[in-house]
Amino acid sequence: MKSTPFTDIHIALGAKMHEFAGYNMPIEYTTGISDEHLTVRNGVGVFDVSHMGEFWVKGENAFPFLQKVTSNDVSVIPIGKIQYSCFPNGKGGIVDDLLVYHYDVNKYLLVVNASNIEKDWNWCVSNNTEGAILENASDHMAQLAVQGPKATEMLQKLTKTDLSQIPYYGFAVGGFAGVDEVILSNTGYTGAGGFEIYFYPEYGQKIWDALFEVGRAYGLKPIGLGARDTLRLEKGFCLYGNDIDDTTSPIEAGLGWITKFSYGKNFIDRPLLEKQKSGGVSRKLVRFELKERGIPRHGYEIVNENDEVIGHVTSGTMLPDSKKGIGMGYVQTASSKSGSTIYIKIRANNLEAEVV
Repeated sequence: MKSTPFTDIHIALGAKMHEFAGYNMPIEYTTGISDEHLTVRNGVGVFDVSHMGEFWVKGENAFPFLQKVTSNDVSVIPIGKIQYSCFPNGKGGIVDDLLVYHYDVNKYLLVVNASNIEKDWNWCVSNNTEGAILENASDHMAQLAVQGPKATEMLQKLTKTDLSQIPYYGFAVGGFAGVDEVILSNTGYTGAGGFEIYFYPEYGQKIWDALFEVGRAYGLKPIGLGARDTLRLEKGFCLYGNDIDDTTSPIEAGLGWITKFSYGKNFIDRPLLEKQKSGGVSRKLVRFELKERGIPRHGYEIVNENDEVIGHVTSGTMLPDSKKGIGMGYVQTASSKSGSTIYIKIRANNLEAEVV
């Protein structure tokens, strides 16, 4: 398994480690997933997300290349802003979802899922008929996500960059914890607010130590991938491999808002997705809350009042504070409206749930 600059730190802290996307990653620490989830919701936590992939796209042909391979409209991203998008796969599905950073004139940074780095890289290279300059920087960038309502105030103590002036889905490059050329990005996968910090791996220990020195007064804790999953699910964010994949279209997944049919944007799968947008789809991804006590799990059947299977759960959990079972799954379009009653088949019982 691959390591991140923080793997030895996680082990020393007693983290439960497990393979994820080829990396030895912390799933939870000694306090457990529920405590880590609530730490981020109410305070501040730091995630090691150095396993994520980063590609540079540069040169005069960077823009036309990205307009072709991504579903969203790259022309509307000013320098210093970020756009959520996906790679359509030529068959109506999704190669991956990603972030597109407009770094400079003719220079973009793509941040992709760890499990898809090789797949995404090969997809970009094989579709680069425009001759854009591509660089896979995944092994040369480390990343920490500092999330929670106290994150911005805490991080401000380590940089002269005014974080309050970086809007949501914006970024700046500056000094941080005595390290130059750090990317400070106001995105996040938790819905709790905060920043992602990108830097060269050799500065990992210095930045980690600085965070926890300042973070002591804020109750900063390291957070594992277990709580990262429950937090993103509580917010309703998709996870590639569960809620979206090569068999799901962005229209089915409720990602029509990142699928732009702008004039002159002839991206991969445009005719097919445009037809889905206008003609409708037979299934849709929904978020739901259980009305009865239970935990919906990936793969569980979703049925209607007549016990007919209308879909399957793609992600599910029980929230640590409310103890409410929540999840996501694809259902027949007729059952996808907000407020619809559906049932999750857990063992032999059909537990009532509401589409929310």
